[in-house]
Amino acid sequence: MDFRIHALDHQLFERYFIMTDEELSALNIQRMIVDEKPGYPCRVSLEDADIGEEVLLLPYQHHRAASPYQASGPIFVRRGINRKSYVVNQVPIMMNHRLLSYRGYDVSGIMKNAITDKGINTPSVIQAIFQNQDIYYIHIHNSSPGCYNCEVRRA
Repeated sequence: MDFRIHALDHQLFERYFIMTDEELSALNIQRMIVDEKPGYPCRVSLEDADIGEEVLLLPYQHHRAASPYQASGPIFVRRGINRKSYVVNQVPIMMNHRLLSYRGYDVSGIMKNAITDKGINTPSVIQAIFQNQDIYYIHIHNSSPGCYNCEVRRA
């Protein structure tokens, strides 16, 4: 079963990079300089940011469903990075070294399945979740901190 992983659109975040730290603080956003790798996974590129890069840590509503499962949480985005597109069945390398939470939702945004597994197993976990025809999309999160990574759809 084929799937495609979707990163966030960079255009959602570009305006924040030209703001002052005071303006960002008023929006609960922090500007940071990466000091370790891995450690700052960008949700626009789905790659770990390099040491010395500027990133923003900001709140993001990643599940806008009209259901009890609507959710938001913190994410990192890198400066000057365009949205990366992934080909069918391609998994970003940054997922391989993380413990991930996979959450399958139906068309109404109701969670129908949840699995925690090693990122290296991502293709098989996605395929297992999509065996249920009621699953419309999957959200992948970093398991321990619970931060949203990306969305997966059938290809």
